[in-house]
Amino acid sequence: MNNFPQRISPNLPCFVIAEAGVNHNGDLAMAHRLIDEAQTARADAIKFQAFVTEELVTAGAVKAGYQQETTGGGGQFAMLKALELSAEQQAELKTHCDEIGILYLCTPYDLPSIDLLDRIGVAAYKVASTDVDNLPFLRYLAGKGRPVMLSTGMATLGEIEASVMALSQGPIYPWLALLQCTSEYPAPMRECNLRAIETLRRAFGRPVGFSDHTEGIGASPLAVVMGACLVEKHFTLDQTLPGPDHRASLDPTGFAALVQAVRLAEVALGDGVKRPEASEIANKPHMRKSLVARRAIAAGAVLTGEDLTSKRPGDGLPPLWFDRMVGRRVRHALEQDQQLSLDDIVWVTE
Repeated sequence: MNNFPQRISPNLPCFVIAEAGVNHNGDLAMAHRLIDEAQTARADAIKFQAFVTEELVTAGAVKAGYQQETTGGGGQFAMLKALELSAEQQAELKTHCDEIGILYLCTPYDLPSIDLLDRIGVAAYKVASTDVDNLPFLRYLAGKGRPVMLSTGMATLGEIEASVMALSQGPIYPWLALLQCTSEYPAPMRECNLRAIETLRRAFGRPVGFSDHTEGIGASPLAVVMGACLVEKHFTLDQTLPGPDHRASLDPTGFAALVQAVRLAEVALGDGVKRPEASEIANKPHMRKSLVARRAIAAGAVLTGEDLTSKRPGDGLPPLWFDRMVGRRVRHALEQDQQLSLDDIVWVTE
């Protein structure tokens, strides 16, 4: 169907998603600008949200605390209705992504939106933490047979297990990745629980990523070090814009810095083979030590531990030879601080 799953692996560069979400503020032109800026920032994908407000919230739904802080009073319904994109607009955004070569992803929040994204050919569904325990929703989504990223904010391991089982009950078993997530905006660093990345990997044997709600570049590079093979971060044109998620998002400059930090984290991880690195080799003779005579030693003397010490430079016999030298007879006289060589020692009794 698409090559998205082949791009998510611990053996590949971390897949970075710019979470535009509703940061277009209901303005299609702004949504298009977000796509262009995400590509410039070198994101691998940009992700929007698809919902029918009437299907998502009741008329009396109260805003979450962070939504009240960022958008004022009132309920969720009016706020979300102003942020809703039509089917035609979503299709237009996907076409734009296809044309410039950035992957279009989207989070559906209701069954009609699942159908819409299936029709326009979304590469993968993202399931928001709000639906991690919504088993009928997950079963319906699984029936589309498209790859799924499941965010696990606010969830217990048991709830996640039930979600994974629900997704496995679709007529076409979908490829699935799990995302460690803390559903607060912004999320405190002390509550990221990045060790849960390994817990999820071990528990479910799936690729695991990180949905990052921390401030600034935040925890994403650390998540990569902990084994996350994809990360998503909220993305905005301007953090001061009105709207529920701009405050916890990165602007284009910040997002480009995030991508760079992720790539540096990957470079720093290396391949795990312990060996002298290329930059160290030239320093080794100057920083290591060699075995030298602590004092003048007469020809034929038997070396004791008191006769030897180690000093720079390290271009002679390394101190690893200390035990093999003690108790051996020297072939000829040695001066104080003279480096020892193999030729200085009588190795075979004559």
